[in-house]
Amino acid sequence: MKILGLIPARFASTRFPGKPLTDISGKPMIQWVFERTSQVFEHVYVATDDERIKLAVESFGGRVAMTSSNHQSGTDRCAEALDNIEKQTNTRYDVVVNIQGDEPFIQPEQLKKVANCFNDSSIQIATLVKQFSKNEDIYNPNTPKVILNKNDEAIYFSRSVIPFIRRKEKSDWNSSHPFYKHIGLYAYRCDILREITKLEQSPLELAESLEQLRWIENGYRIKVEKTDMETFAVDTPEDLERVKEFAKSILL
Repeated sequence: MKILGLIPARFASTRFPGKPLTDISGKPMIQWVFERTSQVFEHVYVATDDERIKLAVESFGGRVAMTSSNHQSGTDRCAEALDNIEKQTNTRYDVVVNIQGDEPFIQPEQLKKVANCFNDSSIQIATLVKQFSKNEDIYNPNTPKVILNKNDEAIYFSRSVIPFIRRKEKSDWNSSHPFYKHIGLYAYRCDILREITKLEQSPLELAESLEQLRWIENGYRIKVEKTDMETFAVDTPEDLERVKEFAKSILL
């Protein structure tokens, strides 16, 4: 099975412009992601539309796939990058792993866990979740929640807290039921990736602003692996400060 690791990265983030190039202990954030991903996958590229990111990645020896600036999501960017890379290298891949460029401390074990799902030939798409700890804020809309069926497939993703716990005070919800937060790591069979990026945006996707709902609404199955390892997504400048402190602790 031939796996392509892709790290979509754009400069023009609404909440945090230039995020991939922000410095964390002497390295741009995108370099942290690239180096950790390269510990697991032989073929890794940053997919971007920005020359500044391209130059930064090439300066530390990384590979870049240039893509259009019109993409609405990292998944769309991955689909174009896959086509471009296959044409340029005359190589055919079986699976694409889409690694978020704003999670600098993604763990190699987490990448392996998602990639290994495809040892089962029936798996179309795979992703990762982690159970909320008892003191975490399950009400944060920036942290999508996931509910699973008995086969560990995603039933629904939401920015709201799901499920609703009846006859319990909201302050007791997190201690009375396992809630899972989505870690934004996806993997897809290449044919499935090409299919889902041709689908029209769906009503639930538009309502929640979560692209994975489009896939569920169209009947695609999303296998979910669970992890106990924490990740640190950088959505805001405040998140960056927290990540910088963590970087210091692991470099001591």
